Amino acid sequence: MTPGGEVAGEAPVFATGEPSSGAEIVAALVRLHEESERYLAAIPGAEFVAPQGAQGEKWSPADHTRHLAKSTFPVVKALGLPKIVLRVMFGRASAPSRAFPELRELYRARLAKGASAGRFTPSKRPIPADPAVWQIEVLGRWRTAVTALTAAIPRWQEPALDRYRLPHPLLGPLTVREMLFFTQYHNAHHLNLVASRRD
Repeated sequence: MTPGGEVAGEAPVFATGEPSSGAEIVAALVRLHEESERYLAAIPGAEFVAPQGAQGEKWSPADHTRHLAKSTFPVVKALGLPKIVLRVMFGRASAPSRAFPELRELYRARLAKGASAGRFTPSKRPIPADPAVWQIEVLGRWRTAVTALTAAIPRWQEPALDRYRLPHPLLGPLTVREMLFFTQYHNAHHLNLVASRRD
């Protein structure tokens, strides 16, 4: 597995592409989500909720999915705020947005230094009595998050994506465009972790 979580060999690889415009980001998010939901829905329910790793020390596929939903909903909320509120709270960008590859490498570097999910870690919960039913619920919540995000992005003009900033707990202030780049890469990173640990 490469530093960014991409998987070599026979495991499915969830590619991010390198989107740039808002429309390209939406298309990339939708494609990745459709591919990954088909993959995750095909995992047997008991496996979906079981911690991965030889000793069960890693997150389960359900935990990864819950983490993705938990980290996507705040972005959705932020994109729905009046822009004046974002400017007052987080200031305006003082430099152009970095390109997708640069943002990806910045995140990989933080991961290499041992960054953790922090407050976005999924809460612990017992194995559900009916894993298949809970699997549907977990996937549905993540679908809701991605659908809301892809609906919010087109309401932003291209210049605004570079003008306004949002805080990121690991990467510091990001432009809205950079936050969307991060979200796309972050989704693929966790999906590739799930796929690699199933081998």
